[in-house]
Amino acid sequence: MLCYVDTVLTVIGEALVDVVSSDTSAERVHVGGSPMNVAVGLARLGQPVQFVGRYGRDDHGARILHHLRANSVLTPLAADGQPTSVAKATLDRTGAAHYTFDLLWELPPLETALPRLLEETLWLHTGSIAAMLEPGAHTVLATVQRAHPRALISYDPNCRPTLITDRDFARRQAEKFVALADLVKASEEDLRWLYPGRPVEESALEWLSRGPGVVVVTKGARGPWGVVRDGAAEAPVPEVEVVDSVGAGDSFMAALLAALMERGLAGSRSREHLQNLSADALREILDFAASAAAVTVSRAGANPPNRNELAR
Repeated sequence: MLCYVDTVLTVIGEALVDVVSSDTSAERVHVGGSPMNVAVGLARLGQPVQFVGRYGRDDHGARILHHLRANSVLTPLAADGQPTSVAKATLDRTGAAHYTFDLLWELPPLETALPRLLEETLWLHTGSIAAMLEPGAHTVLATVQRAHPRALISYDPNCRPTLITDRDFARRQAEKFVALADLVKASEEDLRWLYPGRPVEESALEWLSRGPGVVVVTKGARGPWGVVRDGAAEAPVPEVEVVDSVGAGDSFMAALLAALMERGLAGSRSREHLQNLSADALREILDFAASAAAVTVSRAGANPPNRNELAR
């Protein structure tokens, strides 16, 4: 099936500047934020997408805006007068990133600031800090609730225990979004932190029972695993030389969404289709998303692939 060319995906969430350091390389500055990375990843994969998030009228904010526009991401919400958020990422010897944050997350009421937002949206993606940190998380949840009758919803908890330290709160908050979502992607680290002592596959199946059509778990070098009502599927990870893992999960998320869009799944009219997705189709989608993530880990920073870099 072909994707609907008039469909706009909306990504709501944080944008920030990543300051990346390690013992073996000079400090680097990248624009980042999990939802913003997903928006850029979608645009590079040929999907029309708008990003709704906050950043300041400062040098960091200008860097973010330039990056979004250079990647053909629509930016309907203007910069504000507060400082742009900063994340400091320290890489360990394996290239894995560990974060600390100087973050402000607040949005205006979107029904008044962007009154046509939901009319133009048939896929709405959110997650990470944006769905956990108040006061902005309240606005995000209300927007997802209003979008649900018209749009498909995707969610990635992308937990940050150094920022959101209350595990019980984080679990309750994640479950609110899972209940509204059609597609959920989580890392095994997310699920182990949210549900300690429980196998991640069991947690994914429990989430599936709450309403999503697809739940996917990324497992690093062991590859992604996912489950639909038809059964489970997994995919191998392409062998690449890892530079760092920054943005890999976001590239994977963007590719999941792009693969579903390319199958014509968009809008609430596709909700039943997604509920009935076959395990074989899920395996193909996981393979495509794993290929996208592999490209990202092979180069520095959150630098997702273009469509022509992927075989499919």
